[in-house]
Amino acid sequence: MLAAAARISEPGPGVTRLPFTDEHARANDLISGWMQDAGLAVRRDSAGTLIGRREGTDPGAGTFLMGSHQDSVRGGGAFDGIMGVVLPILALQALGDTALPFAVEVLAFADEEGVRFPTALIGPRALAGTLDPAVLGMEDRGGVRLRDALAGFGDPDALAGVARPRAEVIGYLETHIEQGPVLEAEDLPVGIVTAIAGIERHSVTITGRAAHAGTTPMALRQDALCAAAELVGAVERICRTTPEAVGTIGHLDVTPNVVNAIPARVDCTIELRSAEDATRARVRAAVEAAAGRAATARDCTLSLEQTYRQPAKACDPGLQDDLEAAITATGLRPLRLMSGATHDASAMADLCPVAMLFVRCREGISHHPEEFASPEDMAAAIGVLQRLLLARTGLRP
Repeated sequence: MLAAAARISEPGPGVTRLPFTDEHARANDLISGWMQDAGLAVRRDSAGTLIGRREGTDPGAGTFLMGSHQDSVRGGGAFDGIMGVVLPILALQALGDTALPFAVEVLAFADEEGVRFPTALIGPRALAGTLDPAVLGMEDRGGVRLRDALAGFGDPDALAGVARPRAEVIGYLETHIEQGPVLEAEDLPVGIVTAIAGIERHSVTITGRAAHAGTTPMALRQDALCAAAELVGAVERICRTTPEAVGTIGHLDVTPNVVNAIPARVDCTIELRSAEDATRARVRAAVEAAAGRAATARDCTLSLEQTYRQPAKACDPGLQDDLEAAITATGLRPLRLMSGATHDASAMADLCPVAMLFVRCREGISHHPEEFASPEDMAAAIGVLQRLLLARTGLRP
């Protein structure tokens, strides 16, 4: 199933399947067939989310949601996102005629990666009632507006009607490859996510003064790049010594960027992540102080502006415990770990209790054609999903 989905891609290495494209439409057709084969009733909501529903025996018992996203990054792998759609379908198919009091829906969200348009999480935000309608005016690189692209998959004028009543939704469980090395290091096929890290990004400009590289003494230089280099080291040092915090300076522009001139200006970005917002705030304060010291020591000016912020989202303790019981019942050792990447679950947390089940991926590789999760590990995840659903009814597999 995953190999068939991976073949639905733009030409080139890996998998490139962007939202609201011909590839997306073909993927929806494929997923719809899988859902129907599992006995699910299939529809699409106004935000372009493909939904397969299995009714429960008790109309008042609510709906339990599972799923992930069908889109990919450019040149990505065959598991990120789409695996979290396939495994719940297979878990429900394996349950067969076993009755559940609550309804179950499998969701295939359209846009989690944010690659085509400068926004993301459209489907889950619409379900949670938190989608900003202003994003419909955003354009892709070809000048196509999100509103116009979505029109072929949903109804941009009816997005407000997508929001679900909170009282009707029991919870949301997302299965996803870990995208990191922890489970492999622990020799475990699956793990329980405790929280989805909060993210913040900053735009930094350090301004010094260009001068001749051969005639300006070291003590008289206003070298913006040296200040930036100190900042890079400070981010690494601060985050290395702060548990459950990571920091990255992944982009630098140097001006004038020539071999024989002292750098006059550096524009760079800082990204900080942590499962605890308070921890991230402490890291930010330490990084800002280090940036100030690095600039002042070289008589440079500093501009630091926050450009993005997403708060951390804790996974529901009760659902974590349910996952732990299901994993233990399969004979595996349960392990809890945070997610440093964001997921659809981070937006769904504004609607209902959320949980995530991580599946081991080889060498922690993701967003790359070599991304891989073994059939054995995915089978273990399916077993955990089955046990969790049955445990919530009091039944045993």
